[in-house]
Amino acid sequence: MGRFRTVLIAAIAMVCLSAYGSAQTKTITGKVVGVADGDTITLLDPGNKQFKIRFQGIDAPESRQAFGQRSKQNLSDLVFGKTVTVEFEKTDRYGRTLGKVLLDGKDINLEQLKAGLAWFYRHYQNELGEADRKAYDAAEAEAKKAKRGLWQDANPQPPWDYRHPSKETGSVPTTTVPSVPDGSVIGNRRSMIYHLPNCPNYNDVSPQNRVPFKSEDEAQKAGYRKARNCP
Repeated sequence: MGRFRTVLIAAIAMVCLSAYGSAQTKTITGKVVGVADGDTITLLDPGNKQFKIRFQGIDAPESRQAFGQRSKQNLSDLVFGKTVTVEFEKTDRYGRTLGKVLLDGKDINLEQLKAGLAWFYRHYQNELGEADRKAYDAAEAEAKKAKRGLWQDANPQPPWDYRHPSKETGSVPTTTVPSVPDGSVIGNRRSMIYHLPNCPNYNDVSPQNRVPFKSEDEAQKAGYRKARNCP
């Protein structure tokens, strides 16, 4: 009898622990009513409550960075106006829900990485499950190898460096400053404007803000617009 009681207590404990563990991952389902950038959306649930969702495990270019607008547009094309489910465990210090966004079972966080329009946010990779860590790492590596999206740039600036520039100079470290081949189109990563070699301000773009492009078409696809004073 004593042995039966011990086994019973152990079984009950396992059930309780299982229920507790599963309760840690929550879900929100709702319609995407806003896309702030390549890794942040606004969700409206059936009760008309809004949630700001920050994609977990990825970091997309900031809006004023190279490929920032393209990343935002890609995410909008994927989810805007559609009903998605968010799997999450916590919120961040800004009150945003941190989670994985699923559309018909497809991991949209992963899709942004596959498109080459976000980085795998390794600083927080321990918050992800092992399967997601491996998938995100592999997706970034494949996009980089294929020079897809932001990986077209020989030396793209990670958004965490953009948000927190060097304290000494107020800019990115000089090791990340790309050289500009003769005859290239030069983009300004701060203003998101590009200049042709015959433009008046072609040589005025500060080195830390230069983004070289092979053509106007490449610059425009990255979200840049032509300087108004160009011929």
